[in-house]
Amino acid sequence: MLKEIRNLMQAKGEPRRRWFDDEYFDLIVWLEPDGSFFGFQLCYDRERKPRALTWTKKYGYKHTGIDTGEHVWGTSKEAPVLVDDGLFDAPSVGKRFAEAAAGIPSDISAFVSAKLREFRL
Repeated sequence: MLKEIRNLMQAKGEPRRRWFDDEYFDLIVWLEPDGSFFGFQLCYDRERKPRALTWTKKYGYKHTGIDTGEHVWGTSKEAPVLVDDGLFDAPSVGKRFAEAAAGIPSDISAFVSAKLREFRL
């Protein structure tokens, strides 16, 4: 079940962030100064094949894979980066998100769930 990370450092000049995570998901929500939603990034399947769906008011949707930076045994790990990835299974991820989001604020879970239902590529 998703839980909020408290005392999150905020980046000056960027929208305020709230971050929630569990063993399967990371959810980062960006907020406008008035508290409305600017966007979110839902990272999922963290252990097996990490991917992310990002939505912002400015750019809309983007689905990416997460290159963890772990490529060659015996070398230093590089910083994770987002890379192009295949199709996004919105119904499956949406169902699992709804179950995991039971403990987060209802306005946030409703917003992300609605965007997952609206997703089209």
